[in-house]
Amino acid sequence: MASDRKQQILETLAQMLETPKREKITTASLAAKLEVSEAALYRHFANKAQMFEGLIEFIETSIFGVINKITTDETSGDKQVQLIIVMLLKFAEKNPGMTRVLIGDALINEDDRLQLRINQLYDRIEASLKQSLRIAETTAQIKVDPSAHANLIMCYVIGRWHQFAKSGL
Repeated sequence: MASDRKQQILETLAQMLETPKREKITTASLAAKLEVSEAALYRHFANKAQMFEGLIEFIETSIFGVINKITTDETSGDKQVQLIIVMLLKFAEKNPGMTRVLIGDALINEDDRLQLRINQLYDRIEASLKQSLRIAETTAQIKVDPSAHANLIMCYVIGRWHQFAKSGL
């Protein structure tokens, strides 16, 4: 039952992040949306940073679950890269609130360690892309510098996430 309430809090937070308004989400506004007291929120999370950490954990689990499936099921390195890019863009499209977390927009004025965690997430995605590019290179599918190309792909994806989040869709 407690995990259901915790999940409900995270889902409501993600929904509130979907609105194009760039208002700061407070625990008071979140509690009001859930029709509970702020104290009820604090029974499940010590602070708002822990709520955002819950969203980041969801993002990590979702993205790396699919990346692991792609790299396990697909042997072609260039196909892995294509599938990872498409998945990253579709994740943003399906989860606009989470996209605001991914681009750091929702983390402004929050604990600095949250942005560090997002940066680590970017690094892990880039490492996965780099590995797929190395596979493509060794099988002579492409001739690129895997590090530079993986970084370029991440810049593209993050740019698209920003563009999507700022569009208000």
